[in-house]
Amino acid sequence: MAKSPTAAVPETSQPADPKAARLKTEGQTPATQAAIPAGDGGELHQQAQSANEQLTTNQGVPISDNQNSLKAGARGPVLLQDFILREKIMHFDHERIPERVVHARGSAAHGFFECLESCADITSAAFLQRVGERTPVFTRFSTVAGNKGSFDVARDVRGFAVKFYTQEGNFDLVGNNIPVFFIQDAIKFPDLIHAAKQDPDREFPQAQTAHDTFWDYISLTPESLHMIMWIMSDRAIPRSYRMMEGFGVHTFRLVNADGASTFVKFHWRPKLGMQSVVWDEAVKINGADPDFHRRDLWEAIEGGDFPEWEFCLQTFTQEQADSFDFDVLDPTKVIPEEIIPLRVVGRMVLDRNPDNFFAETEQVAFCAANVVPGIDFTNDPLLQGRLFSYLDTQLKRLGGPNFHQIPINQPKCPFHNLQRDGHMQMGVPKGQVNYEPSSLGADIARESAENGYRTFPASEAGEQLRVRPESFADHYTQARMFLASQTAPEQNHIVSALVFELSKCINPPVREAMLARLVHVDENLALRVAAGLGMRKAIVPAVAPVEARQMEPSPMLSILAKAVATLQGRKIGCLVSDGCDGELIGKLQAAVTAAGAKFQIIAPTVGGVVTSAGELLA
Repeated sequence: MAKSPTAAVPETSQPADPKAARLKTEGQTPATQAAIPAGDGGELHQQAQSANEQLTTNQGVPISDNQNSLKAGARGPVLLQDFILREKIMHFDHERIPERVVHARGSAAHGFFECLESCADITSAAFLQRVGERTPVFTRFSTVAGNKGSFDVARDVRGFAVKFYTQEGNFDLVGNNIPVFFIQDAIKFPDLIHAAKQDPDREFPQAQTAHDTFWDYISLTPESLHMIMWIMSDRAIPRSYRMMEGFGVHTFRLVNADGASTFVKFHWRPKLGMQSVVWDEAVKINGADPDFHRRDLWEAIEGGDFPEWEFCLQTFTQEQADSFDFDVLDPTKVIPEEIIPLRVVGRMVLDRNPDNFFAETEQVAFCAANVVPGIDFTNDPLLQGRLFSYLDTQLKRLGGPNFHQIPINQPKCPFHNLQRDGHMQMGVPKGQVNYEPSSLGADIARESAENGYRTFPASEAGEQLRVRPESFADHYTQARMFLASQTAPEQNHIVSALVFELSKCINPPVREAMLARLVHVDENLALRVAAGLGMRKAIVPAVAPVEARQMEPSPMLSILAKAVATLQGRKIGCLVSDGCDGELIGKLQAAVTAAGAKFQIIAPTVGGVVTSAGELLA
């Protein structure tokens, strides 16, 4: 479907172009339209608004649209002059110190990226040019919602952030283990996280979304339904960081040496394959070992069982993007691999644990805006907001503008600039000249027209609007596709997860509102969840501006459908007691080790047991 810059959802009354009409709810008057969030859903909370409750900026300026960033055209770039977006994101970024506002609990490791196939045809990025060339990396995995002291195996999105120390500077691929996200516009990120975090009046529940505020927000934000299918699936409770996929989430742009542009989505595929735990296991693991994932990563690397991922590109042209029946700038959508296959171009191996957790894992500063020549951005409005947010967050969290001088954040290539002073300045810049151009300093850093970063000259034009394009309006089709792509056990797990989460919502209207959304994804899903909740009312579907279509299932979205029968990288526990057969245990250990797994003895006491032959088995 071709994406026209004028296919937008304007703020107010009927425009001349019917394609640009706001998605309307029947029976609305112009006076109530402004209260409706992007998509649909405003009808569910209009009653909460009174004439005296007016949303304003910190300066008291009334806000007309709290759902959309200011853009140059419906699908154009977000404008820096959007003071409402900047104030909202800035305040959110600085809410908590010193731990991260999100992704506070994490674990990381050093390693290398190796280029397996030259990508010179699509990008000039130096680290993707020469087969066999290795680039140092530092990779951090994390949960999103929990605080630094929460547990590892929470039902949550997992961060998957990689810092490439390339010869042209640092490239940070800051992604997740899920390829889509809850929201379409960065202006909603503070609202999403506020809803998912602990309630502000009671400071619980911790590291979970099973409470009213989260599901109230989701019920009013139908664009989140695709992500809800993912986070209620087994993807949200992985067995190990070593067994997670990773994604860049957004559509990025690659630019080759000739200036030609190609769109790309970034993928990481674990060599060990994917694996999750089931909910009962997660609950027990969190009670017995809240450090389960970080311990697993540490011990695997210390034992020489180095985690490895394939680095894959999903590339496509503007013409292909225009042919899709979804918008590639919408971060709530995936491109099925059956439509655009993955191209394996490299591998990442993590082979060294940090020397000091605080100095490295805690102080590492990832930034979505850190790119190198040959990699560029698109107008995805969530990505555009992240380009501002990460840098702003690091300034607060790490104390000032010189956080890039912390060793874990320093590029490994030479770097020179004329920035001076500031809090925690750790260098001693010399010389008289701290400006450019200058005739006084022959050796000062100067711009390079030949090697410097060049932004792709995409043509942008459009009115300054706070809108969502019509091409962002289908909230249910891909959610339906994801559900249909799961095996029967995985679908059962999604139903169970929804029942568990919604059972923790105290307010019945929140549960009813969620069923009114789920029925658009799949009627049987909604009925099963309703039965699990003991809700006997008929489900009344919420208004949907675009009804869900049927898409072909994508088996690549299922963990079980593409699982490989292997014990590689797994751990087998052997439960023993006094009088056990030591010879049999020895054979079992040899077989497990030969299959590439770790073997661990589990006994009633840490001192071990005595075998039938009278030998001590530690």
